[in-house]
Amino acid sequence: MSQQIDKFSAQILLALQEDGRLSVQDLSNKIGLSTTPTWRRLKTLEESGIIKRYSTELDRNLVGLHNCVFAEVNLERHGENFVDQFEDAVRKCEYIIDCFSTTGQADYLLKVLTPDMGSYDVFLHNVIFKLPGVKEIRSAVVLREVKSNAPLPLLHLEDTAEQC
Repeated sequence: MSQQIDKFSAQILLALQEDGRLSVQDLSNKIGLSTTPTWRRLKTLEESGIIKRYSTELDRNLVGLHNCVFAEVNLERHGENFVDQFEDAVRKCEYIIDCFSTTGQADYLLKVLTPDMGSYDVFLHNVIFKLPGVKEIRSAVVLREVKSNAPLPLLHLEDTAEQC
């Protein structure tokens, strides 16, 4: 761990992952510290980059993104130019909400959201198949989300970390 995080800072991180709109007063009440030290810890967490940003989680179904697909992508070649072009194109595509470079069968794992399967088909033909160096794509359609956007586990920051 590159940054030392004490018990109170870990509690701040856990609380903000549950509700990023908590005021410093509510946060201090929740963790059992007064407002000033809570504010100082919060500022330190922000300035160090541990807290990267504050955002709002939307219900994808209520905004019309009913289709979630995990696409495994393999590239033809792995030269720097192909990898950089592919990754730049992925970063620019809004329907691709997550992209991971992986080991195993696929070079990349993409999480793609579209309104429906027809839109995903269009997306494949107009976007994915045209990405630089793409050789192969395998798609797994999500039937239902069991767990999604969970808070980061911070048990390892405590003295006695519990496991699943």
